[in-house]
Amino acid sequence: MQAQPRSRSHSRTRRTAVAALLCGALALGSAACGPSGGDTKTKGPFGELTGSQILDKAMAATKSAKSLTVAVDITSEGEPLKAHLSLDTARKCAGTLSVGVAGTAEIVKADDRDVYLRLDEALLRDELKDESPEMREAALEQLGGRWTKSPVTDPDTRDMVAFCDLKDLLADFEEGAAGTVRGEETTVDGRKALKLTESGGGETNTAYVATEGTPYLLKVVTTGGAEPGTITFSRYDEPVAAKTPAPKDVVDLG
Repeated sequence: MQAQPRSRSHSRTRRTAVAALLCGALALGSAACGPSGGDTKTKGPFGELTGSQILDKAMAATKSAKSLTVAVDITSEGEPLKAHLSLDTARKCAGTLSVGVAGTAEIVKADDRDVYLRLDEALLRDELKDESPEMREAALEQLGGRWTKSPVTDPDTRDMVAFCDLKDLLADFEEGAAGTVRGEETTVDGRKALKLTESGGGETNTAYVATEGTPYLLKVVTTGGAEPGTITFSRYDEPVAAKTPAPKDVVDLG
């Protein structure tokens, strides 16, 4: 019999937390829609549009994307959260997730049937910490460096892949921004961008919108508040490299 970790409820809890935190992080993009004052018009790459009008254009453009890559580096509920994910409207995704200091999980979802996860040794040991030493070492030997395969309908998997649908993730991006102030022109990863700022409730959100081509949202930086950090968006409308792992590298948990 192959050794498998018994504490699947613990695993599910952690994976659910990762998914929820990532969704919350992406919702920071809509945080700049809160009421504030000081919205002004000025000339520049967006003519005389106000900061709020520009942010509305950016939100609409970002929601229209067929695919993108998002990089998250924030603090949520006192724990660091990092993610680097490419995803599309066909619900394919690939990338890495880490929450707290436990370790990192890789994820690949190439279709609507299966999802593949690979945990590094640190995260595996954290998942197995409640097991006996014998079970822990047997599971580490079986799972170390290998992918686990589960159907997307599995309750332990469903929450983890909920964020693989780009449309669902961007659903929190709402138009109707108010009180967003235009700033200076700058660059984000070599792309020309306009800085937009909104402050309130002890939190400042700064959004950077592309000024050339489609006015996509390129970056959101949050200082203060409960979830400070940075989220960047890139590789708009580029194919998602979600390649199914080789069978020899997969442990089927189905």
